[in-house]
Amino acid sequence: MNGPDEWDGRELPGSPGERPRIPSPRAAAEDRGPLPDAPPLPVAEPDGLDGTEPPVAPIAPVILPAPAGAPPHRILKSLLGAWALAACSAEETAAVEAHLTDCASCADEALRLREAVGLLHPADSLDLDPLLRSRVLEGCLGRRPARIPVPEWATPYDAETAKLDALLRDMGAAEWRAPVRLRWFEGERPVERETTVAGVMGHLMAVDGLVATALGLTDPLGTAAPPGAPDPLIRTETFWRAADEKQSPLATHAPWRDQSSALIRQVSFAGTRVAELAVPYGDFRLPLRDSFLDRAFECWVHAGDIAEAVDYPYEPPAAAHLHQLVDLAARLLPSALADRRRAGLAAPPQRLVEAGAPGRTLHLEVEGNGGGHWYIPLDSPAALGTAEHTVAHIALDSAEFCQLAAGHISPEEAAAGQHGERDAIRDVLFATASLSRL
Repeated sequence: MNGPDEWDGRELPGSPGERPRIPSPRAAAEDRGPLPDAPPLPVAEPDGLDGTEPPVAPIAPVILPAPAGAPPHRILKSLLGAWALAACSAEETAAVEAHLTDCASCADEALRLREAVGLLHPADSLDLDPLLRSRVLEGCLGRRPARIPVPEWATPYDAETAKLDALLRDMGAAEWRAPVRLRWFEGERPVERETTVAGVMGHLMAVDGLVATALGLTDPLGTAAPPGAPDPLIRTETFWRAADEKQSPLATHAPWRDQSSALIRQVSFAGTRVAELAVPYGDFRLPLRDSFLDRAFECWVHAGDIAEAVDYPYEPPAAAHLHQLVDLAARLLPSALADRRRAGLAAPPQRLVEAGAPGRTLHLEVEGNGGGHWYIPLDSPAALGTAEHTVAHIALDSAEFCQLAAGHISPEEAAAGQHGERDAIRDVLFATASLSRL
């Protein structure tokens, strides 16, 4: 290992592991002009007896005084930390750098300090990591478990609403009025509708209100809530019509955040007792545990719509949360396929299968973060999908599968690896797109 004054090749500019620059040595004294003449040595006189010279006494070394005003070594060494941080005055900097050319130990210490200072200033983005909150909470809960934990099926909703809240906090009033394009799939074709960031947040709050009322919380629509079976589209349009155009677009942020916090608090205190509570969505119902996953998925999708509209980076859910969202979509596919079959949009079943009995199966393989393998029954939603009865195979990336389930890409655009019965593959791809809605 090289010492502080030995060549090791790292001093070359731009070379790997280049050392922080130490001032080059000062010019030698003889380079500044002729040295003063040394005093003549005394010449011994013969003692006159035998002609020999007497022994000459040794000359004491001449100790030159330190330059006027130069601080002592201990003071200069104490300034090395401030010098490495560029916190010294001009006079102190000059004195320290002059000292480093003469003192090898201080020069070595200066190198180590400069390297340490470099570690204190990483070139990172100023934007907070969207997963920072989750990691902090995980670290805290690892040390002391929560007295009232959030149910596992509600953690994706908790994380995604926190991420969206962080995005909204960074936005100004003008960005809340930015146009946002909402996309979903109906029947055989994609559908679009344009609104604003404030309109998207009103939509999320109105549909989250279905979960809130099922848990006995206040309906965000209040007395304006439409009568009859609750429908997400009707509730959204009701909220948009009732919105006061003179009101600040930021006014939706706080009520939405308070409602999402109240939902998490309510299910945390209720625990597993409410997991199977039915939440109505118009013409179908979901158990509360699946409804929270559905709301987490929609929160993530629409947060991505907002981020795209205001040109802001946005990260997908954590792998464990994404797996729960993909699993929900895969479990809903048999019912979605049956609905399309009743509407005449899918091929009829090839044979009847008793509930719980194995039947024709499609192997759905989702790759990447949150992926896995699912076996989708094709002839009846009550049938059992098995690997032994597989007649078709689809492979998609997890991000692409979620974009298809959100209605952001059409079944024809999905770059799926396909093998087996073509009709079964087409029906499942279209059924996946039909899971989307406003």
